[in-house]
Amino acid sequence: MRSFAVVLVLLAACTPRAAPLKGVLAPDRALPSISMANGHRHIIFTWDYQEGDIAARGDGSIRTAAPDSARLDFFLGGGLGAGGAVLIGDSLRTPHANLARRYIPPAPLMWAALGRLAIPPLADTVVRVDGELTRADIGRPLQWRVAIKGDTLVELDHVSDGKITESLTRGMNGTLTFQAPGARRTLRLTLIREEPGSFDASIWSL
Repeated sequence: MRSFAVVLVLLAACTPRAAPLKGVLAPDRALPSISMANGHRHIIFTWDYQEGDIAARGDGSIRTAAPDSARLDFFLGGGLGAGGAVLIGDSLRTPHANLARRYIPPAPLMWAALGRLAIPPLADTVVRVDGELTRADIGRPLQWRVAIKGDTLVELDHVSDGKITESLTRGMNGTLTFQAPGARRTLRLTLIREEPGSFDASIWSL
């Protein structure tokens, strides 16, 4: 029991606190509505996963249908395995639910990777302007922190007890980085190409 408590303390120490929100207070500014592009898209990417001393990599694809449906397929390098998940609204379905909860980020962060802001409606939103960025703290106590540049979502943080437990950052070079600092977990997707998709309803079944 004492060893388990020590592990919990160490994990908590690795989780960064949410610093005060940057920028100038903008009480009259509302967050823009950010949604996926219309129609169907097919996105090809490579991925790298790190959790402590465990590392894996491979490639994958995402097929999306506006406004709120996506299918993700991951393939382990060397043909050693594969997995998939279907995201519709705030529901994530996969044949391996336990593994999905560990390796696949929660729905709001997955939507953020696809350019969609899909946070459950919450009161008490504080908006600030930081140069080209619109930043916001959402919820009281704070639950989500978002950064938007123009009409592009560039960062989304999940906050619990004042600490950033999970985050997504969209890099300028087509890289998406998911992090769970307390678990020393990082998933990085590098986008290879994106093209119009053509697929039928069968893809939503796993």
